[in-house]
Amino acid sequence: MTPEKNLSIAHLWFDAFNAHNLEKLLSLYDDEAQHYSPKLKIRQPETKGLVTGKDALHSWWKDSFDRLPTLHYKVTSLTSNSDRVFMEYIRTVANEEALLVAEILEVRDGKIIASRVYHG
Repeated sequence: MTPEKNLSIAHLWFDAFNAHNLEKLLSLYDDEAQHYSPKLKIRQPETKGLVTGKDALHSWWKDSFDRLPTLHYKVTSLTSNSDRVFMEYIRTVANEEALLVAEILEVRDGKIIASRVYHG
């Protein structure tokens, strides 16, 4: 993949996420993709922060969208190479303090195979 194609995937990811469109979001991921998030570790400690596969991703994001109907990400920076996209964004939810987040998407053959979230 080219850096430009990976950036395109990142833009599609933000569009789907901010629309809370699970099907479009999941279509960007490989069937066996892995996702790590500190929020996942807190809300579902048994996962130790890591889930694998589209079913697990679907459950995690559906729960997030249901609990946080105003959840929105504002892109502040995107950087890409041939197999990864580094994303920085502001997470906003009504009645919560905004949170600066960094996330890495690992891409292979046009699909996200892994994602990892970083924040304080």
